[in-house]
Amino acid sequence: MTPDAGHAARYRAIAADLAAKIRSGHYAPGEALPPQRELSASYGVTLMTLRQALRELSDERLIVQRPGKGTFVAPPHLAYQLGSLRSLADDLREQGHDVRTVVAGRAMRRAPARIAAELRLRPGDSALRLERVREFAGRPAVHQVSWVRQPVAGRIRDRDFTAVSLYTALADAGVAVARASEVVRPGLLDAAAARRLHEPEGSAVLVSTRITYTPDGVPVVSDHATILGTMMEIRTERAATGLSLTWRATS
Repeated sequence: MTPDAGHAARYRAIAADLAAKIRSGHYAPGEALPPQRELSASYGVTLMTLRQALRELSDERLIVQRPGKGTFVAPPHLAYQLGSLRSLADDLREQGHDVRTVVAGRAMRRAPARIAAELRLRPGDSALRLERVREFAGRPAVHQVSWVRQPVAGRIRDRDFTAVSLYTALADAGVAVARASEVVRPGLLDAAAARRLHEPEGSAVLVSTRITYTPDGVPVVSDHATILGTMMEIRTERAATGLSLTWRATS
């Protein structure tokens, strides 16, 4: 074995060992790894070799290195099927992730002009405004404001949306949904969402606008989600038969 090959084998073995400890829960999401000097001493290697191992873990999105603070285990990676009519939270829970929903507000309000246009309401019509924050790995990740048109709004207004998704509430109320159109674009975090997500105003975000329709083509829900760009990304799987889009969490 050449010296270069031996060096590569050492740092890859360290990376594999640390990755196994992270995946087994020995180091939990958000937990700090031991200081680099301590780790290098425990593995009997130089700091340079250890840092190459950490770089591999960073490339695999298993750790986050924060200058001046240390190295931390990254939040779990999540995937959200954009093509699904299920809620974001339901998709993530199906993958086995713990997603917590906080209801930040709910009220019948006069629909703003943009919402009225999306839901095809008359000027002055009211709708249910439901505001939620989605948390995973103990961190707020998504700020979501949904508007639901009448008469559906009155049937679901009092549901416990910390435990029940909006789509489940619609189904329980006898409302069938057939399709949804969704647009995702880059944006900057506004002041209202920044307060909910505990991030600086102006941070990079993804903004999703999703309109859900009944089988007869009536728009029933207008949903606007602000997703932290530091925690989520869109990935594609391309095949001869089509294209699949998913949300994934980043480190």
